[in-house]
Amino acid sequence: MKTAGSNAITDGDGRDGFLFVGNQLIVDFVNTLPVIDGQPTELLPDANSLARWLVAAGLCGPSLAGAWRGVRSKGYGKDMDALHAFREFARSEMLRLEHGLTVSAEFVASVNEHLMHHPSVSQLSMQGGGVLRESHFAPKRPRDAFGPLAADIAQLLTDRNPQRLRKCSNCALHFVDTSKKGTRRWCSMALCGNRSKVAAYARRVRN
Repeated sequence: MKTAGSNAITDGDGRDGFLFVGNQLIVDFVNTLPVIDGQPTELLPDANSLARWLVAAGLCGPSLAGAWRGVRSKGYGKDMDALHAFREFARSEMLRLEHGLTVSAEFVASVNEHLMHHPSVSQLSMQGGGVLRESHFAPKRPRDAFGPLAADIAQLLTDRNPQRLRKCSNCALHFVDTSKKGTRRWCSMALCGNRSKVAAYARRVRN
């Protein structure tokens, strides 16, 4: 699979055919509709692909993959339609943030509704002689994905700096800039970073 600009996805950028360059779960979810060869390409066309994405994102064990085959027969189509609509709502709000605006009251209300109906559950585990608190996510159907997605948006808006959201200058992917200076303008080194550095060098040479 290739991204805009026909850059091949490397192992560091993708898992199981999905892009993970956003540095934030909700950003990676929004990036499941990337622009490939100039056209938006749906990477989550059905519930089974969503299950694969949840596994690739590290939210579920591999046993979930293949569990949601037969979308229409199981009635998962409406779940996927709702998730797609929420993804595009999140994309529009991310664009607002990337332009220095705040999120809309309507989006906050939508996130709160999902947090209420799909609350996050935590469990304790013993690791390395200590106790670790971990999120417990065992989805029964696709709509349960609203749980971790809404929780991640809440974290982005409250615990992280939403002003670090960026849209790659070379492609249509979004990411959270985790660089120390906060001046990165490309999604990943492998996809667009090298191209940006080569272009910058060429401009310096010409000048």
